[in-house]
Amino acid sequence: MQAELLSSGSALPLMPRNGRVNIGAHNGEAFALPGIAPARRHGRGAATNRSGRFESEAREALDDGWDSLGELEALRTEVTIERPKTIITRNDSPDISFDRSINPYRGCEHGCVYCFARPTHAYMGLSPGLDFETRLFVKDGAAGLLEKELSAKNYVPKTIAIGTNTDPYQPLERSHRVMRSVLEVLERTGHPVGIVTKSHLVTRDIDILSRMARRGLVKVALSVTTLDRKLARLMEPRAASPERRLDAIAQLSQAGIPVSVMVAPVIPAINDAEIETILTRARAFGASEAGYVMLRLPLEVADLFGEWLLEHYPDKHKRVMSLVGDMRGGKAYDSAWGERMTGTGPQAWMVGRRFETASARLGFRQSRLKLRTDLFTPPAKSSAQLALF
Repeated sequence: MQAELLSSGSALPLMPRNGRVNIGAHNGEAFALPGIAPARRHGRGAATNRSGRFESEAREALDDGWDSLGELEALRTEVTIERPKTIITRNDSPDISFDRSINPYRGCEHGCVYCFARPTHAYMGLSPGLDFETRLFVKDGAAGLLEKELSAKNYVPKTIAIGTNTDPYQPLERSHRVMRSVLEVLERTGHPVGIVTKSHLVTRDIDILSRMARRGLVKVALSVTTLDRKLARLMEPRAASPERRLDAIAQLSQAGIPVSVMVAPVIPAINDAEIETILTRARAFGASEAGYVMLRLPLEVADLFGEWLLEHYPDKHKRVMSLVGDMRGGKAYDSAWGERMTGTGPQAWMVGRRFETASARLGFRQSRLKLRTDLFTPPAKSSAQLALF
């Protein structure tokens, strides 16, 4: 029998007889928290599946003491077809280089424990924890919506970013091919696009990407967080291995597609020692630009990441969280524009200088490649086609 823990938000120092115990936090105080049995969440990043912050009741699965968790099946990925009304998301953030983006999927099966997009699942009434990795949404009809929005009379083309929230080349893309259908529209209309991914699957679309690259319409960034296979599997359980990501950089570069490496996130005392090594390897494989982002722990991500540390690196938990606080004004996260990507303080300053020094030494491009917008041709509306007759 599986029980659920319901709470109005108070700390619950419950210790199940057989379940795995993690540590959570409430109002800054640590408390014992039952987690999902490791066998059930094999290949997943988060340890827990607490309700999202908008729910009236907090629910958490736990072992009720009847030796039942061993009988439960491993968590499976559930897919829901979503039919959105729009596909281009707008933003006016002054500290990022794009004002519009597309997310073909909600949730991400890669399961990166540190993913700053996890809290968005709370808007769906789901948990930013294991639900974010196992209950996924496919945006059906994305290509058609994109054509409609690009054909708007007042549309002005600027680079569309894809992969800034969830990975457009996560495993779902193999069967649903939403990303490829979006690229087909962008190629046909001569619209610029910037892509960020951790997946080797991006190489499937080299045919489209190489044609767009010849017209100055695309650039791709591969996120490489570590070269340590074990660490990568713990942090990003279903993403491509470090070697596969480097191979993707090589294949894209050889096809003439501008490719960058993103050292993101930089996690103090976990992967920060690898900055120079990652940049060196990525440059050797053909990356021409580089960027980095410090670890971001908004909302529920702070607890999820803390639980991950306690499970896999308990001896480093206190040190890592202390360093994170040093770079975030004493908090787990500071969302201030201009600081949220890099952090502040001596530790953040040192990481920035190391990155800049290594990038310059290795010959990475110091300014961002600008994509063309003058080739854009709006898709013809059906009414325009009929006017020909």
